[in-house]
Amino acid sequence: MAEVLVLKGVLKGHTDVVTAIATPIDNSDMIVSSSRDKSVLVWHLTKDSALSAEGGASTNYGVPDVVLSSDGQFALSGSWDGDLRLWDLNTGATTRRFVGHTKDVLSVAFSVDNRQIVSASRDRTIKLWNTLGECKYTIQDGESHTNWVSCVRFSPNTFVPTIVSGSWDRTVKVWNLSNCKLRYTLTGHGGYVNTVAVSPTGLFARAAARTVSRSSGTWQRGNGCTRLTPVHHPLPMLQPNRYWLCAATQDSIKIWDLESKVIVQDLKPEVTTGKNQLLYCTSLSWSSDGSTLFTGYTDGVIRVWGISRAY
Repeated sequence: MAEVLVLKGVLKGHTDVVTAIATPIDNSDMIVSSSRDKSVLVWHLTKDSALSAEGGASTNYGVPDVVLSSDGQFALSGSWDGDLRLWDLNTGATTRRFVGHTKDVLSVAFSVDNRQIVSASRDRTIKLWNTLGECKYTIQDGESHTNWVSCVRFSPNTFVPTIVSGSWDRTVKVWNLSNCKLRYTLTGHGGYVNTVAVSPTGLFARAAARTVSRSSGTWQRGNGCTRLTPVHHPLPMLQPNRYWLCAATQDSIKIWDLESKVIVQDLKPEVTTGKNQLLYCTSLSWSSDGSTLFTGYTDGVIRVWGISRAY
């Protein structure tokens, strides 16, 4: 008897690339997603596995990232307009705007205690905020990144307060949260670093990189400018309570058993696309109990996979 992932359902509401999916740590029956279609959607999952959009909010620009507070009451998003927004999930209203970046905000994160917020931007800066929307520190110049900062995360280790960032300059940097000074610069990637993650212990960091090419993104034109917005694959993720590694490629989502080092499953959505249409996974997120995998795609659909026993 083996465990496999089977498609439970789909969430249709976004009309463009799904950029991020946030799942609550208490495993409650909701998730939040963001998209290039300028929206943040809240989804409700019912006991019979039906899936529906519970509510949402729109912005004037694409939303590259969204995260949840640890209590599940608020969502934080970053936008192409250079702002961050704090959303009250009970009302769907913006409770705070964080204004200070001069270009697209590509990544946002809450600290473990929800008292601090960090953001990363195409303006090559990292900003540390309080929840009142006040910028407390800006990391720039000197030892900062020399290209777009694509991802930033807090370490969960409260004994050694740390921020980890990844950039298009092909480096990962580790910062001391107490004074925002550089601790380490990690090099070795041959392409831009599009995402980073810190282990639950705070002792390890993972990063995913990609070689830059015209085909790795799509050109968006508007507001008097042209931008390359990369359609990147998300960071490979460990399944919470199984020794599995889940990674998205342009062809499929692959699940490895890390003990046997073999691929145990290859997930491919059964859809028909146009000749020149890209369809691949752009965001991954496991439920906190590891029973459900949420996968967002370039067609705007979130596909939901559940673990089942195969005989």
